[in-house]
Amino acid sequence: MADREDWRPPRVCDDYWSEWKHCKSLRHRFHYYYTFGEMPSCQQWKTDYATCREWEKMHSPAAKEALCSSERSRLQEKKRYETVWTLRKTPPNDWYLPLRSEKPNQ
Repeated sequence: MADREDWRPPRVCDDYWSEWKHCKSLRHRFHYYYTFGEMPSCQQWKTDYATCREWEKMHSPAAKEALCSSERSRLQEKKRYETVWTLRKTPPNDWYLPLRSEKPNQ
């Protein structure tokens, strides 16, 4: 019983609603289509919002598990893509020298 009262969703329920509204915005849809070549699927944000509200009202274990699994899958999806830049361990040897410019300043 104490576990049910102590547990909180990974995000505030309004965060799920804000993410859904952002996902449905024209600017985001255009950017997502330009980047990935397909329209974004925003239904999961709306489902998570409804599940979060259900948790707030009834503290159902099914809602808790649904939110946890949704967040886990979201993190797995994020880890699927590799980073674009390789990170350096140390700065370049000539980091303090001025940059070479091809054109003189006018």
